[in-house]
Amino acid sequence: MRFLLLLLPLATYAAVDFTADVYPVLQRACIECHGAEQGKGGQRLHSREVFAKADHQEILRRVALPRSDKEAMPKHGTPLTTAEIQKLRDWIAAGAKWPDSVVSAKHWSYVPPVRAALPVVKDGAWSKNPVDRFILAHLEKEGLPHSTEADPAALYRRLSLDLTGLPPTITVVDAFVKAYAVDADKAVDAAADTLLTSREFGVRWARPWLDLARYADSHGFQRDDLREIWAFRDWVVDALNADMPFDQFTIEQVAGDLLPNATPQQIIATGFHRCTPTNVEAGSEPEETRINQVIDRVNTTGAVWLGSTLECAQCHNHKFDPFTQHDYYSLLAYFNNTEKEAERTNPKTPGSIQFKGVPLVLTGGDGGDVERKRDLTQKVADLEFKIGEADDKREVVLMKKQMQAMQKQLTAIQVPTTEVMRELPQPRMSAIFKRGVYTDPTDPVTATTPAIFTGKVSGPPNRLTLSRWLVSRDNPLVARVTVNRWWAELFGRGIVSTVEDFGIKGTAPTHPELLDWLAVEFMEQGWSMKHLLKVIVTSRAYRQSSQFAVRGSQLAQTQDPDNALLWRGPRLRLDAEAIRDNALAIAGLLNLKQGGTPIRPPQPDGLWAKVGGQQYKYEISPGAEQYRRGLYVVLKRGAPYPSFVNFDASARMACVVKRSRSNTPLQALTLLNDPVYVQAAQGFAKRIVSESVSASVDERLRYALRLALSREPRSQEIDVLRLLYETQRAAKDESSAWQAIATAILNLDETITKG
Repeated sequence: MRFLLLLLPLATYAAVDFTADVYPVLQRACIECHGAEQGKGGQRLHSREVFAKADHQEILRRVALPRSDKEAMPKHGTPLTTAEIQKLRDWIAAGAKWPDSVVSAKHWSYVPPVRAALPVVKDGAWSKNPVDRFILAHLEKEGLPHSTEADPAALYRRLSLDLTGLPPTITVVDAFVKAYAVDADKAVDAAADTLLTSREFGVRWARPWLDLARYADSHGFQRDDLREIWAFRDWVVDALNADMPFDQFTIEQVAGDLLPNATPQQIIATGFHRCTPTNVEAGSEPEETRINQVIDRVNTTGAVWLGSTLECAQCHNHKFDPFTQHDYYSLLAYFNNTEKEAERTNPKTPGSIQFKGVPLVLTGGDGGDVERKRDLTQKVADLEFKIGEADDKREVVLMKKQMQAMQKQLTAIQVPTTEVMRELPQPRMSAIFKRGVYTDPTDPVTATTPAIFTGKVSGPPNRLTLSRWLVSRDNPLVARVTVNRWWAELFGRGIVSTVEDFGIKGTAPTHPELLDWLAVEFMEQGWSMKHLLKVIVTSRAYRQSSQFAVRGSQLAQTQDPDNALLWRGPRLRLDAEAIRDNALAIAGLLNLKQGGTPIRPPQPDGLWAKVGGQQYKYEISPGAEQYRRGLYVVLKRGAPYPSFVNFDASARMACVVKRSRSNTPLQALTLLNDPVYVQAAQGFAKRIVSESVSASVDERLRYALRLALSREPRSQEIDVLRLLYETQRAAKDESSAWQAIATAILNLDETITKG
């Protein structure tokens, strides 16, 4: 069929828009192998000049071949559709007219968002707000139904888990169900307002931001020594709870230290870019470590605020997106002027690497403790190096005793500090590194934003100027990228599913007009995160049932198995921290204390043992401290909390834009055997017995299921659990029977799922 396209008469040729119809296809399918950096088979197709010399008929022949043919193009990725081939053919037949520059043919994400008019829909009564109009218009176009509204109890549980990360109480659910029966829309609006103003909102939404910030409580690499930066984590929680406008939220994290008369909190905010791992291994080179940190800051900034894979341009011009090496190192120049964070204590001793840092004392009047701490830290590092070089065993034993004594002194010095950014008085010179090698600098560069973006960047060449540009209207990406990540948190999939990549190789948005509407709404409503989240969670699209057995679901599952068009509500497994928080809340053990130093819940012995660096004894936090929320669990990069890792949490050695959601036997074993979940089951069992208004086994089972799932149980569920209770009671005793019930309920798929 595709070969017939080559035989159509000239009269059928249609006018083709190069920008909209041709250039995206060349970028997606051709330029990877036939671009400026690589021309396989001697063919380059990335510009007007080189395309004019290409064999156009051969191109058309090969893109029309079946995928099984060895000559078929493209070799990798998605084949061209029939419509794409026809447009390419029409464009070539019309003279292959190419604009003066590639920049004039921008990818959709580099064009500033514009608020689209609301589409006309047939079922206008279903729409609660503009979000629904865009969703419904797409469903109607594809002939797919929307789902019915979720059960009120399930809907409130979904809202509570999404906005606070915690399950609701039975009393709150009952009140919502009662209000919902009177006026559903009003009840949902009121519930959203209440949950958005909860102090737990900031704790829940800080988690994905700390993934982006690569927040951790240790440096990483082999030595992986602990560091104090928890004040930045607390700043994020407080800023989110206060609904700090996202533009200010951005500016303070990228350049709070450079603001006029910067407050301590604004300086603490710069911990965002101090979360970068720091290599203090004996064989490392301090300048290389510094450059790696600066590169990490550029790449992270690109991922978080631009949704772009800038790291590709570290060694060469980006093969797909319009970022050159010059663009990359011009951005790097903004970050190249901060102090070294690792240096040799003795320039003549290559292995004497020590972490320097730029700590901010969190309390005034330290009485010299900061200097004593620094001095002791250096002495410990020196001793550690000498131990590694010494041959005399008696001398080694003596030095180890001295080092242990100093480490005890360090532990006794209580000086709360946090790591922050600090600019050098005189900026460094910046240059392009040939093939990305820092020891081979070439052309010098000055700090500026990538050429693809229009608008003049005004201000001195520093991080403050960059931060203000990031959240300006001259940046078409930041609002889109940000609202898309929040959408993905709520629905499990972004409007752009590649939340980390808005470039040529990223997926196209399923609802482009909706994405732009949300982006403009976000900016025009004062960059308010809470406003935007309320718009989304009060929509009927969000409020749909997540069940598959609904009207027309068979057709919808066939045409849209990934629910990209949102014909049903979201159903997702909770993330690692929320699974733990949920279990502890159900058990009545959760401690909602916020802020302060990290906690240490139970974990297997020996995980923190390491070679080199300071040795740490893992001591479980006392009493209720160990039951604080998962956000506060210590994150040691070399040995992250194992139960979180089993549920896809990261060691945060780099920016994490999107966590995976796996399903493995280790997860079931964790919920059954991990000490935290065993303690949760014990606490839950006691709660079932002590809080039930009736001593009836069935009533206690009903109460237990409502505590965990928020809904009324079905009779079959009561029957199954009653049999388990009777079996365990006959084999053991009453207490064991209720613990078995508690364990079974905490291990239900529904318990760890938002549906």
